[in-house]
Amino acid sequence: MSNPINSISDRFKHSVTCHGDDSNKPDFHELDLDPGHLPGHLSVSGPGSCSPISPLRVGPTISSSSSSSGSVSGRIGGTSNNNNTNNHHSGELTVDSSPTFSVNGSKPKPGHTHTHTRSESSWSSATSPPPVNVLPAGNICPSGRVLKTGMMTNRSSKPEVLSLGSGNYGHGSIMRGGSGSGSGSGSGSGKVETRVPVGSGGSGLGSRRGLMDPEEVKRLGNEEYKKGHFLEALRLYDKAIVLSPANAAYHCNRAAALIGLKRLSEAVKECYEAIRLDDGYVRAHHRLGSLLVSLGHVENARRHLYFKEFQPDPNEAQKLQLVEKHLNKCTDSRRVRDWGNVLKETDSAIVSGADACAQLFACKAEALLKLHKLDDADSVISHLPKVETCSSSSSSNLSCSQVKFFGMQSEAYVLFVRAQIDLSLGRFENALTSIEKAGQIDPRSVEVALLLQNIRSLCRSRARGNELFKSERFTEACSAYGDGLKCDPSNPILYCNRAACWFKLGQFERSLDDCNHALLVHPSYTKALLRRAATFSKLERWAESVRDYEVLRRELPNDNDIAESLFHAQVALKKSRGEEVYNLKFGGEVELINSLEQFKAAVASTGASVVLFKTASDLQCKQISPFLDTLCKRYPSINFLKVDIEESQAIASAENVRIVPTIKIYKKSNRMKELVCPSREALESSVRHYSL
Repeated sequence: MSNPINSISDRFKHSVTCHGDDSNKPDFHELDLDPGHLPGHLSVSGPGSCSPISPLRVGPTISSSSSSSGSVSGRIGGTSNNNNTNNHHSGELTVDSSPTFSVNGSKPKPGHTHTHTRSESSWSSATSPPPVNVLPAGNICPSGRVLKTGMMTNRSSKPEVLSLGSGNYGHGSIMRGGSGSGSGSGSGSGKVETRVPVGSGGSGLGSRRGLMDPEEVKRLGNEEYKKGHFLEALRLYDKAIVLSPANAAYHCNRAAALIGLKRLSEAVKECYEAIRLDDGYVRAHHRLGSLLVSLGHVENARRHLYFKEFQPDPNEAQKLQLVEKHLNKCTDSRRVRDWGNVLKETDSAIVSGADACAQLFACKAEALLKLHKLDDADSVISHLPKVETCSSSSSSNLSCSQVKFFGMQSEAYVLFVRAQIDLSLGRFENALTSIEKAGQIDPRSVEVALLLQNIRSLCRSRARGNELFKSERFTEACSAYGDGLKCDPSNPILYCNRAACWFKLGQFERSLDDCNHALLVHPSYTKALLRRAATFSKLERWAESVRDYEVLRRELPNDNDIAESLFHAQVALKKSRGEEVYNLKFGGEVELINSLEQFKAAVASTGASVVLFKTASDLQCKQISPFLDTLCKRYPSINFLKVDIEESQAIASAENVRIVPTIKIYKKSNRMKELVCPSREALESSVRHYSL
C-alpha cells in the first residue's frame, strides 16, 4: 500500500510546479523545509521551473509521529492513489479529519503555533534563530502578516488554508477559514486554495493557465479574428505556435490572420508550413489554393483547391475558372501583339480575382506602353502589389518563384517590363540594371536576352551621340542616334535628340518629323514639345507654335523663356493675320491709370486691354490685384491696367463702376466683357480667350 502522505506531497508538487519559460520568474526567497530532520513539519522547497502563480513547491513527505491520530489525504490535479478526490478543481488539496499536525506525539494547544527555526541543513523546533534574510515566499500567518521568529499568535479552531497569494503580493500564505474557490472530497475541512493573480488582461487561474495551453491561446486568437482584430489574432497564433510549433492548424490560422492584414506572401509561406507538417491537411490546401488564385498562379492553385478530389468552395472554384480563362486569352493576345485586347483581358483577370498578381499589373503596364500611354504605364509599374517571392519548403509543391508568365519566370517578367518603361523615359541606367537582374533570374528566356542586348547597344549609341553633339558634330550625332533607334524603334529620347541635331543643321522638316515620333510615344514629353514649338516657329507655322507654347506655359507657368517665346509667336500670328500690332513689348508691367484721357488712349489699342477697377481699402481688391500682376507675365500680348476709382472718380463715372473689384476687357475701345468680383479661374479663362 502506498504511503498517503507521499501521495499528497507528490500531487501537491505537480500542481504548483509550472513547466515553462523562466524569463518571467518573480524575485523571491524560497522556503526550504527539510522533512528529513523533524517529522510532522511541512516541507516546502523552491520549484525547479517557474510558476506564474507561486514559487512554492511542496517537499516529498508530510510525516507525523506514531502517536498522531489523524490521516492526511488529497491532491492537487492528477489522480489520487485512494481515489477519494475529484479532478474538477485541480488547484485544491483536501486534508482529512485532523486539521492540525502533531509534532513528537503531542497536539499543539488551540491558539498557539510552533516556532520554526532553520539550521544549516534543516528546519527544527529548536530555539536557535533562523538565518538572516531567509523568509518564505508567502506570508505564513493567519492574518497575512509576516510571522517573525518566536512570535506567538492566537489560533482559532478554523482550519488552515495554504493560499498561493494575491495578484500583487504573496506567493503562498497560510490563511484561516475553510471556504475556498473549489471543493474536494474527504472528511477534513483544511484545503489548499489556489488564488490567482489578476493581471491587466487575465481573469483568474484559468486565464493564466490558459496562456500556457496552446489550444486556449488559439481559441482566443479565433475570437479576435472573428472581431476583425487581425493583428491581435496574429499575436495569439504566434504564441500558440511557440507553445506547439508542430501543430499544422496553428500555422493555417496564422495564414488566415496574415490574409486579413494583406500580407499575402507570408500567408502563403504559413500555408506551405502547415502542409509540410501535415500533408493531408485539406483546409491548408484550400486556403493555399485561394491565395494562389489571387496571385495568378492558376496551375498551383488548381492542385491545392482540388487536393485529393476534395471539392473546394464553389466561389473559389468559379474564381479559378474565370482567372484562368482571362489569363489564357491575355497570353494569346500578347503573342500576336494585340495590345488593346491584352489590356482588356488583363483588367478582366484582375477583377475576376487575381487582384494581388504583380505580373498581371506588369502586363497591363506593358500594354499601356505599347499603346503609347507611357505616363499611365509608369504609374501602374510604380504601384505593383507588394508581394514577395514565396517558396515552398515541401518538395511536393512547386515554388511560386518558378511560375512562368508568357514564357518567363514571374519575377523576371516584372523586371522585363520595368526595363522597357525606364528605357522609354530616359532612365537608361535603371533599365540596364533591371534587365540584367532579369537575365540572372531567367537566363533561358529569349525575350529577356534580346532586350538585354538591345539596351546595351542603345546605351552605347546614346552615349556616343551625346559626345558628338557636344562637339557640334551634328551629322555624326544623327547617325549615332539612328543606330540606337535600330535597337529600339520607338524610343522617344533618341528621336528627340536626333531632332535637335536636325534643328542645328537647319533641316526643320526632319526635326519636326522626329519630334512628332517622340510625342506619339510620350505625349507629355516636355523637351520634345518645346523643340517642336521652336521648329514650327522656324517654319512660320505660327498657329501650331502658339498652340504648343500655350501647353508648355500651362505646364511651366514660371518659365520666363517659354513666356517670351509665346509672346513673340502670338505677335507673329497677329501680323500673319493682318492685324495691326504696335506698342507691344514683352515683359510689360501693369499700368496705373490716373486720368480719363490716359484711360481712353490705353483701351484704344488693337490688342486686348484688361482693366481692374479697385479701391485701396477693399479686401477683395487687395487679393486679386497681385494676381493681375501674375497674369501680365503669363499673357504678355495683353495690356493690363489698374484704376483706383477713389482717386479717379471721372473714370469710374464714365464707365459706370459702382462695385469693386470689377474687371472689364476692351478691344479697340469697345468693351468686350465685364466681370464683377470674379474668381481667379474665371478671370484667367477670360484673359486666355482674348489673348489670341
